[in-house]
Amino acid sequence: MYHIAATYREAGQPDSAYRAINVDGTRHLLEAALAAGVSRVVHCSTGGVHGHIAHPPANEDAPFNPGDVYQDTKLEAEQLARRFGIERGLDVVVARPIGIHGPGDTRFLKMFKGLAKGRFPMLGPCTAFYHLTYIDDLCEGFRLCGEVPAARGRTYILAGERYTTLKELVALVAEELGVAPPRLHLPVWPVWTAGLLCELVCVPLRIEPPLYRRRVDFYTKSRAFDITRAKTELGYAPQVDLRTGIRRTIAWYRSQGWL
Repeated sequence: MYHIAATYREAGQPDSAYRAINVDGTRHLLEAALAAGVSRVVHCSTGGVHGHIAHPPANEDAPFNPGDVYQDTKLEAEQLARRFGIERGLDVVVARPIGIHGPGDTRFLKMFKGLAKGRFPMLGPCTAFYHLTYIDDLCEGFRLCGEVPAARGRTYILAGERYTTLKELVALVAEELGVAPPRLHLPVWPVWTAGLLCELVCVPLRIEPPLYRRRVDFYTKSRAFDITRAKTELGYAPQVDLRTGIRRTIAWYRSQGWL
């Protein structure tokens, strides 16, 4: 059984909604899996439980440092799943995906559209690291988590073969789009403060803020990971390089009429 369902970052919903779905929902699923005699549960967590990676790259044993309610509740759910497996005898494997992209993705659409139109803002020096994983490679990683016997009770980071700085990533996307990368870099903290003010006004009213702090975090917090454990224990071997993945993502966006 693969537990992938979660509520993601929707700033207009209360913290209780994240806990009800990400934590309580995980508990209900684990109870049902045990009752049904499921042989293994692969629990989908997130590399976000590590938060900002101060000393990249991070492996599965890196310190936890969740930075928002989504990451907080995903960490709580992951720890719940692990305890449940130990205490109730259920085979639980935890997977932490990183930066998913490819056909079907819309999370990076705003970035790609902004770059295509020459209107993508750059905040600060953009030297933080960012790590992407192509969807086909991620699916294979999940399959391995479900089928490799030695994975029982283990945790795996599933990511692409390499990471880049955000500035390098933006330049690569711009190159594949056939446009010039943005040159103007705005200061970070005025935008972060504006995001905070938007959240303070909009969140209590259940309105999605036009700007929020996690968008600024994209420019300042490093996400860079070591996939050695998944390679050696699962035989995980990403097949789609970063440029090819970006090119395929762009092609899919264009096929949808979005670029």
